[in-house]
Amino acid sequence: MKVAALFILSCLVWVGMGKFPEQEKNPAFWNEQAQRSIKNALNLQNLNKNIAKNIILFLGDGMGVPTVTAARILKGQLNGQSGEETQLEMDKFPYVALSKTYNTNAQVPDSAGTATAFLCGVKANEGTVGVSAASVRSQCNTTQGNEVTSILRWAKEAGKSVGIVTTTRVNHATPSAAYAHCVDREWYSDGDMPTEALQGGCKDIARQLFENIPGIDVIMGGGRRYMYPRNTSDVEYPTDIKHNGTRKDGRNLLEEWIDGVKDKRGQYVWNRKDLLSLNPNNVNYLLGLFEPADLAYELERNKDTDPSLTEMVDVAIKILKKNERGFYLLVEGGRIDHGHHEGKAKQALHEAVEMDRAITRAGLLTSLHDTLTVVTADHSHVFSFGGYTPRGNSIFGLAPMMSDVDNKPFTSILYGNGPGFKLVNSGRENVSTVDYEQNNYQAQSAVPLRSETHGGEDVAIFSKGPMAHLLHGVQEQHYIPHVMAYAACIGQNKDHCWARSGVATSVNHVSLILPILLGVALLVC
Repeated sequence: MKVAALFILSCLVWVGMGKFPEQEKNPAFWNEQAQRSIKNALNLQNLNKNIAKNIILFLGDGMGVPTVTAARILKGQLNGQSGEETQLEMDKFPYVALSKTYNTNAQVPDSAGTATAFLCGVKANEGTVGVSAASVRSQCNTTQGNEVTSILRWAKEAGKSVGIVTTTRVNHATPSAAYAHCVDREWYSDGDMPTEALQGGCKDIARQLFENIPGIDVIMGGGRRYMYPRNTSDVEYPTDIKHNGTRKDGRNLLEEWIDGVKDKRGQYVWNRKDLLSLNPNNVNYLLGLFEPADLAYELERNKDTDPSLTEMVDVAIKILKKNERGFYLLVEGGRIDHGHHEGKAKQALHEAVEMDRAITRAGLLTSLHDTLTVVTADHSHVFSFGGYTPRGNSIFGLAPMMSDVDNKPFTSILYGNGPGFKLVNSGRENVSTVDYEQNNYQAQSAVPLRSETHGGEDVAIFSKGPMAHLLHGVQEQHYIPHVMAYAACIGQNKDHCWARSGVATSVNHVSLILPILLGVALLVC
């Protein structure tokens, strides 16, 4: 009875708040909206089968479906709305599928094995990047012969420009699977590797960034400290030794990169001002490393020194799109994941909203006609929100009811496990005594852990552009890069590219057809 009474009370609060627009009381509002949706759905019968000149993959690290929903509400509330009716940019994409995220040896995956799947098209073991499941984590001697290549390499070999943009360090799990072959995701520099791995000939991930795929056109994120020799001070934090370089081999990979592109219109930048002052028309290669390790959370970003994800994406696309053959761009909203691990839902959700801004910007700079854009996640988290909250309730606010067990309030957002577990006088903390809307508030969790864990459920795949309809239903995660390659006519499956309209329809293939036609003409003459 008590629960029923609380539910009725919450409904009365909902109606009394008047948060929703007046037209929602009229059935015609909902009927007309549904009819518009049907018309839009019917238009999707005209499939976009163009060849994708450009491919963009947005990866929200840890952006499970509950995170997408909560970020949607937050986006609306930041704009003065109740939030639930808001559309994220990814919500507007016409095709949605589900991705099964397990690793070959893990029911609940990590970001390395999943990155190998959605970038290299091969499921792999947790903790490993750019190698097949025949490799064993941390065992250097299982690397050779088990390397797998990524869609970034396939695009580069097809003559496209390629780029990586992330809010983590550029040698973190997700970006590293685009270029590295490493049995341990934590081998950021040789200073992080065991002696036996170095003696066995294995290379650290930072080194592989510059050596494995020469000429990655755009690289932006964090990770400066892995490029410097040990004890080299950081350009931004010269007196803070925790930001010093970590390399044991004495190499300065930044200087080596700068020397290699000095005659090729290459630019290295380490702060926002220098990045935004660049003229993309005068830059062919860009390396931007804005922090010693990961970039700051969007809510804590120093706007004088660190660019936003949207700003990095804007510059990246303007440089990459100069290539007539098109481009491939990997964009990671990597700190969504970190916010959740720390139990800091507000940080995580603001990261997700910022990634959605970047998706919007990318859409303005490209065309549905020739650009396949995919938005997905590598895995979920044990993050949830509930509690019968009324319409327009702050996404970070309290549920409109007390627990009927300990008679204390609780926030709508909760974690299944993590650092937010606290006992006060042998009982659950009373959240009404703390600032639960503070940026770094750690939401309560059911099980105490220093770091909250990933979730194992499927994640969403949103897609638009050429061949986006192939991302449908429930798919294995490794399916994603195969679809992107098929759409762009790169990689192993290109037979269809010559038969779409009897002759290749893409500008990308004109240069291949001309020599054949010339040869035939000479024979006839």
